[in-house]
Amino acid sequence: MKHIYLNLKRFDVPVEYGGVNRLASVKEWGAAVVSGTQEALKKYDPAEVEFVQYLPEAQLIGAVSALSAGSSVQLGSQSVYRADTAVGGNFGAFTSNRPASIVKAMGCKSALIGHCEERNDKKGILAEAGVTDFSVVNRLLNQEIKCAQARGLTVLYCIGETSEEQLEWEKVLGQQLDAGLDGVDKSRVVIGYEPVWSIGPGKTPADKPYITKIARFVKERTGGMDVVYGGGLKADNAAMLASIEEIDGGLIALTRFAGEIGFYPEEYLEIIRLYLGH
Repeated sequence: MKHIYLNLKRFDVPVEYGGVNRLASVKEWGAAVVSGTQEALKKYDPAEVEFVQYLPEAQLIGAVSALSAGSSVQLGSQSVYRADTAVGGNFGAFTSNRPASIVKAMGCKSALIGHCEERNDKKGILAEAGVTDFSVVNRLLNQEIKCAQARGLTVLYCIGETSEEQLEWEKVLGQQLDAGLDGVDKSRVVIGYEPVWSIGPGKTPADKPYITKIARFVKERTGGMDVVYGGGLKADNAAMLASIEEIDGGLIALTRFAGEIGFYPEEYLEIIRLYLGH
């Protein structure tokens, strides 16, 4: 099966506040994303490809409300907290955090865990405390995956190496996989590979041989888990990524990178068409 993920980060912030949202008002933005994409996605066979859209928490209720009967869109949250509510236990003392229980209750089916921006946030907090061994991040993410799975959510677990780590990519990615996936149900996890060293303005994108090498490594290390390209599935690399047998899909974020940059539903649908070939 192919997996097409959409991570909309904080693309709901209006332009006048420094964001890139030209799609709809903040109140209607989540619903606009779903309404602008779900009907066109119904033409694809759900047995062959799944579409998951990860939205900021504030947008999830509106997005879920916009789902139509037979929609191909699944909604998900941008990570979950490493602990959860429980009957007879913690009933909600999680100020500022997002337990998997509320994600499930809002109607989500998936969680994005370990995105490079989440990893950077955790590393930054540890660095402020004087911690230099960032292997703890993988263990924290493992706890998040377990909380998500305990609530019946599927997981997109992201891994990736920075420019400083690139020479030791095999060690770094191996640790992220081994610790992050320890004791979890691998059948309900897809791996998203983010070549962090190649993402961003002015950086050289990872090429086909490199992506293929990493995807093969991940599959060998995990016993054949599905791997998607998390460095950004775009119009200009869709054909190349589709030609890599070991890659099982991709992660889309921005759809326009010049002019009025941002996310636009019609461009998202075109990227999918280019990648799937129809």
